[in-house]
Amino acid sequence: MADMKLAVMGAGGRMGQALVRAVQEIDGCVIAGGSEREGSALIGKDVAEVAGLEPCGVLITDDVLQMFSQVEGVLDFTVPVATTGFAKFAAQARIPHIIGTTGFASEEDEKLLAASRHCPMVKAGNMSLGVNLLTALTQKIANTLDMSFDIEIVEMHHKHKVDAPSGTALMLGEAAAKGRGIDLEETAVRSRDGMVGPRKVGDIGFATLRGGSVVGDHSVIFAGEGERIVLTHKAEDRQIFARGAVKAALWAKGKPPGLYSMMDVLGL
Repeated sequence: MADMKLAVMGAGGRMGQALVRAVQEIDGCVIAGGSEREGSALIGKDVAEVAGLEPCGVLITDDVLQMFSQVEGVLDFTVPVATTGFAKFAAQARIPHIIGTTGFASEEDEKLLAASRHCPMVKAGNMSLGVNLLTALTQKIANTLDMSFDIEIVEMHHKHKVDAPSGTALMLGEAAAKGRGIDLEETAVRSRDGMVGPRKVGDIGFATLRGGSVVGDHSVIFAGEGERIVLTHKAEDRQIFARGAVKAALWAKGKPPGLYSMMDVLGL
């Protein structure tokens, strides 16, 4: 079987370069496209060379529509406004769209859902195996413990991250809420400042830390009277996310249109 031809959106960024390296190291796929925004100094550069690899002959382009017609799947860790646009092209081309972008507004999520009716789309706040296992455990423990245990989610990322809480933290929050059979939007507390009063029973709290070059740390705390359960995942290399995304693309090839998650990819 021929290797799956994949394109990387935002190929010149830190995550884009990690994705290119992952495609080149994993069997069953090959880098066949890379994009950057119009006017980027990287337009016309070899996509593999930009990622620190030997040149592969595939040049970075800003002609996204043309690129989508020549590949079999796209890996997208860009920004919400760009991702929603790329989703339309993936839907038209009927090819897998693997989305690691975070920070979507509700109306943007609706656009992605509409696009997923025409192509297989894997969307996840985090694509590492460890974090998805953490998510499954969070839901299980939330379902097991009663409301006497308070749930707090703490995350830390590098100083350049622009959205908060992280997509992974929100994914963990959704898992905790699902485990308890409640609505996260109605129970989430994303900030505390000043005389906010005592904690409400059933709240799911979020704390956001930013600094340095931290790839991604996440902890889910179940705090009861006299005891705490703390689940923690620390990402030390963003290649874990890139490899997960490539595995998701290989899994999605030939799948029917629909919105999938890494839980589907990993069989969790």
